[in-house]
Amino acid sequence: MKVPGFFKRFGPVLLALSVFAIGVDQARAADPKPATAAEPVKLQGLRGGTPLNQDNPPANHRQERDHPVGDRDFVQMPPLIPHTIGGYQITKNFNKCMDCHAWQKTKESGATKISVTHFKTREGVELDTVSPRRYFCTQCHVPQSDAKPLVGNTYERAKGMK
Repeated sequence: MKVPGFFKRFGPVLLALSVFAIGVDQARAADPKPATAAEPVKLQGLRGGTPLNQDNPPANHRQERDHPVGDRDFVQMPPLIPHTIGGYQITKNFNKCMDCHAWQKTKESGATKISVTHFKTREGVELDTVSPRRYFCTQCHVPQSDAKPLVGNTYERAKGMK
């Protein structure tokens, strides 16, 4: 069968246009009510309806007071802080956590010693003092609180940690 010159030349373009038209038709069928410019999309974030230039009032939860250290949920999880840290100062010149958790002070305070990993640089060189990248404790460690999850989840502890 001989294909006429017109179809030989424009056949692929016509085929592409017809496939595109079918796709547009199916998209319209899947979304029968297209969004219009007058109808804004409603999204609900964790901030609720609070504008970005305003703060939400703080959630009604409290840091838990002194109690035993909690279990960890995964292998490399930093331990939670089992006491309140309100008013603790951690600056480049002073770290209140070291008053109890520095190795030379743990016998007297009864606090947990900071990990040996906190004395290594990024390149693995061991230092005599806490590494600058591990000095600001609250970058990784957070106080325990009775706060409820903001969103539901199905997280389960690592099998080896149960």
